[in-house]
Amino acid sequence: MPRPFQGRVELDIRDSQADWDAYLDAKAPEGAPNVLVILYDDTGQAAWSPYGGGIQMPTMDKLARNGLTYSQWHTTAVCSPTRSCFLTGRNHHSNGFGTISEAATGFPGYNGHIPLENGTIAHILRDAGWSTFWIGKNHNVPVDAFSIGASKKRWPLGLGYDRFYGFIGGETNQWYPELIEDNHFVEQPYQPEEGYHFSKDIADKAITFIRDTKQSDPEKPWYMWYCPGANHAPHHAPQDYIDKYRGKFDDGYEAYREWVLARMIERGILPADTELTPINPLPEGVLPEADSVSPWDSLSDDEKKLFARMAEVYAAFSEYTDVQIGRVIDYLEESGQLENTLIFYCADNGASGEGSPNGSVNENRFFNGYPDDLESNMAMIDKLGSPDTYNHYPTGWAVAFSTPYRMFKRYASYSGGTCDPLVIHWPKGIAAKGEIRHQYHHCTDIVPTILECCGVPMPEALDGVKQAPLAGVSMRYSFDDTSAPTTKETQYYEMCGTRGIWHKGWKAAAEHGPLPSDQGHFDKDRWQLFNTEEDRSEARDLADQHPEKLKELQELWLEEARKHDVLPLIDLGVVTMHAAEYHAAPLKSGRYVYYPGTTEVPEASAARTLGASWKALAEVEFTPDSKGVIFAQGSRFGGYSLFVKGGKLIFSYNFLGIPPEQRLISDAPADGKHIVGVEFIKEGHGQYAEATGKMTLYLDDKVTAQENFRTQSGRYALCGEGLAIGRDAGDAVSSEYGAGFDFVGGKIEKVIFDIADDHYLDVEQHLAAAFARD
Repeated sequence: MPRPFQGRVELDIRDSQADWDAYLDAKAPEGAPNVLVILYDDTGQAAWSPYGGGIQMPTMDKLARNGLTYSQWHTTAVCSPTRSCFLTGRNHHSNGFGTISEAATGFPGYNGHIPLENGTIAHILRDAGWSTFWIGKNHNVPVDAFSIGASKKRWPLGLGYDRFYGFIGGETNQWYPELIEDNHFVEQPYQPEEGYHFSKDIADKAITFIRDTKQSDPEKPWYMWYCPGANHAPHHAPQDYIDKYRGKFDDGYEAYREWVLARMIERGILPADTELTPINPLPEGVLPEADSVSPWDSLSDDEKKLFARMAEVYAAFSEYTDVQIGRVIDYLEESGQLENTLIFYCADNGASGEGSPNGSVNENRFFNGYPDDLESNMAMIDKLGSPDTYNHYPTGWAVAFSTPYRMFKRYASYSGGTCDPLVIHWPKGIAAKGEIRHQYHHCTDIVPTILECCGVPMPEALDGVKQAPLAGVSMRYSFDDTSAPTTKETQYYEMCGTRGIWHKGWKAAAEHGPLPSDQGHFDKDRWQLFNTEEDRSEARDLADQHPEKLKELQELWLEEARKHDVLPLIDLGVVTMHAAEYHAAPLKSGRYVYYPGTTEVPEASAARTLGASWKALAEVEFTPDSKGVIFAQGSRFGGYSLFVKGGKLIFSYNFLGIPPEQRLISDAPADGKHIVGVEFIKEGHGQYAEATGKMTLYLDDKVTAQENFRTQSGRYALCGEGLAIGRDAGDAVSSEYGAGFDFVGGKIEKVIFDIADDHYLDVEQHLAAAFARD
């Protein structure tokens, strides 16, 4: 209740006095703004047009012209941790998000569970009279709560949001996303051939959510956290947007760095004397090979053509998403809400280097330890961005889009991982238009800024739980004073063993590779020192000139680390790290029973058929009209499906999308109840740890087909594409049918998976897949 009951209760209602206000929700302060936080993924400052970048962002440009552009706003260098700061206003380790959800370990700073004393901005604003919405990506559900059967107290609705529409995890197929509405999985409303794209869908849903609340309570303000899948892989975009960028990146990533630095200086984002840093700035033995950059002039003509097209698709993905966001902004303007809507338009970390030096047209190959090859990649060059590819650009573009800084996403030690774009727009509350702000700030500062702008004090307790102090400071002082000194004094950084600290203009950074480098010996690391007031790109190491200042910052980092649960530092090798991660206990029986008409089962919760022997048997009542999928998991980029088509019973195993599909075919029963299924007996491994062995198709107790198959050992998909009974959820596994292909003309009773004792798991692939989710 907003306050205790203040009426009067007597024996007779005629002598009593009601007090409805004691039971009604609180109302926001008069004139309080709406709040819209737009948070992209994987984008360095040098990518976008408001900062001088080559990717056109018409909506962001419009907001920047009428608002403020920040040049020194920072994040944690990785997705889940940054987003936890947006949720709570506390540092990521204090939130239990020292790493991504999937890599959680049993330590206070790394368990993936936000403590109750770190209440969310949604909880605070909802209690204060706002409607609260979360749209798009969610990467803050703990790894132990991913499945539909888990407790939902740490899903969005449990964290203070009235409504949620989007996906859980680090990425999803933008043409065939895994979709959750509130607390349940839902099917996408239409298909790509009908114009579907996730960026378009969430814009529609955002407008619907706002309209719903405004038509029922026109005076009630709202807060919306809007998180597109862009610009995380897979980079999916409509062809007409891809065509707009044809030839724009043909000069290569090193030429782009030179070009964009000059534009950033011209626009006033960076000082005139800002220097470029090297494309491979870390010493040998510290820089992981997968994070290295191949110089553009060392590439073949085909490699240059392929890599340039990958950048074109990334740019198209970003702009298309911005245009869809523009529809939301247009609605706010048309409905008279834009004037008093506080908008933050930003990104959660630097550009992603997870494409390796060579990029990929099917990122699922990387997650399964199976290399890309130039010939097969070139064969898909004209399909990049379409439903036929699951693409990611190479590391060279990560460095380019994070110009002029060192490194990129995952490197908390340098601004390439942490210095990100931020535009703030609020016509009613900001008099300045089109100006740049150079005050140093961090993602922990967003929550305090929202609270001050909304006129809502930070509560001492939420639902009876005493709240921890906010770590951030409000940025509102900077709105109308370009020369105001930065109010933030100190910000520590740590991610995957990389670490640094900024204090009153000085920055110290340890030279260390990120997990899973397994370098250890943190006390032996060499530290660098930068004066960011004079050297924005952190190009000039002053450690030898100012050893006392460096020692001061090293000691301050350790003090902050102990205060915020940063220790122990984690850069373990893959085997040890895998053992440290959370693991759900498998069923003792190894027997899993599934039914039609149920929600798809996420890969993490489904019977494991990766790198192991297994069998699946379905009890089905057939008729002459039977057709459709009996069970399926995965997509065209890797997966399996048992289905009926044209009177045939077909089992298809799509190995990493590499043609031809492996198939077993026999006649389907014409009528009656039968047991149909498949069995895989693993006999060995291929060159890249793929499991090899006999796949057998059964009809009742008879073998109807048998062949040697190769099967995946890593993942079918990072997010979505779970095990579905009676249909193929998401993107179709087999080219023999389209999306869905629901089973009709009969009845599936149940499907039973039996998993053998052989649970081979390549831990290196598992860990790489987990970190690519962020």
